[in-house]
Formats: sequence, structure tokens, C-alpha cells
Amino acid sequence: MTTPDQTADSAGRVLTLELTLRAPRDAVWRCWTESGLLQRWFCPAPWQVARAEMDPCPGGRFDVTMRSPEGDEHPNQGVFLAVEPHERLVFTDAFTTGWHPSGKPFMTGVITLADAPGGGTAYRAQARHWSAEDREAHEAMGFEPGWTAAARQLEALAASL
Repeated sequence: MTTPDQTADSAGRVLTLELTLRAPRDAVWRCWTESGLLQRWFCPAPWQVARAEMDPCPGGRFDVTMRSPEGDEHPNQGVFLAVEPHERLVFTDAFTTGWHPSGKPFMTGVITLADAPGGGTAYRAQARHWSAEDREAHEAMGFEPGWTAAARQLEALAASL
């Protein structure tokens, strides 16, 4: 389920995806924090991850280049803001490695993991945008189907580990 977050502090700038993944939380965490695993699920097929370099610690690099089916590459550079092992990751494109401001920040990602009742992982992914216009653009790009497809790919990979 995805919805724009309408709380007072977000002013309609947040998109949220909440799912229960049929995979252990430890494996889901690994898929988010190990570059080689992230490359296998992060983009909804037929898109691919051409390159992923990560250092999952506050201030560490989060650098992912996505490749379209036509071969166009889309680099996304950022840093991790918070890393709470097996529970929460926060990353942003507002800064690049070394806390250098980026040209145009678009969003901050917040990934929250918990044990789901009955097994599996309660998965919450938020895209917190700098403006309502950015949120609307992300929604129009296909946030819900894209992030849901990627999460299901994550689920399948994590369940196989």
C-alpha cells in the first residue's frame, strides 16, 4: 500500500510503501546493505543496476547507477544519514561523499524493518521529498508500481539466501 503522508511536518511531501515480505529480516537487511545483493533487486525489471557502491555507515557512500532497458544510465549519488542494523536505513541525495552538497536534492529514503506478526518482515519504505512538486513527479514516474516491484524482487532474493 502506498500513500502520500499528509502529517503536518511532511506537508504532503512523503510517499510511503508498506508491505509484509515473506523473508527473514536479517536477509532483507543484507540485501539493502551489501552492494552485490542490492544490484540484483534494486530496480524493477527490465531495469538493472549497472553499478552499486555502498558504505552503510552515517556519512558513508550510497552510489547506485540504474540502467534502462534502452541502455541509458541514471546515476544516483548520496550518503547514508542513519544506519540502525537490522532496523532502519536513512539515505539522501542531498549530499555526496564527504558531505558535499549535491546539485539538486530530490529525496531522502527511509527504510524501516521489523518482525512481522506470523513471520517475515514488516517493510516500510518512505521517499521524503524536498517539495510537493518533487513528490508529485516521483508519483507520476511510477513510485507505487516501481517500488512495489523492486520490493517483491528484494523479497524473492532475501528468501533465497
